[in-house]
Amino acid sequence: MADAATGGGKPLTSSVFYILLALADSARHGLGIAADVDQRTGGEVQLGPGTLYNAIKKMLAGGLIAVAPERPAPEDDDPRRRYYCITDDGRRALEREAMRLDRVLYAAREKRVIGDTRPT
Repeated sequence: MADAATGGGKPLTSSVFYILLALADSARHGLGIAADVDQRTGGEVQLGPGTLYNAIKKMLAGGLIAVAPERPAPEDDDPRRRYYCITDDGRRALEREAMRLDRVLYAAREKRVIGDTRPT
């Protein structure tokens, strides 16, 4: 796990970060991940199918995510969908990246590049 796509010591790519963030609270299928990212970013980040599924493939191989062991109830499910969940390694990588971004924002505030950007 040495590159950004797999959560090594380097910063995560924005796609990987947002996918992990989408999976932090529940398992989701690909379109559900893309919808969460779109909603969370107010449409500023939109993961196209190529970007999304290439990232998912690398994240599965790197152990950041896994195919979810449980599926929704049959009436709420489409059997063609694969559901993904964050792994312990993925959660640690997400936490490291969130802390790194927090330090970046702190430095930007300290240099008066930005003000307090926290939601009220």
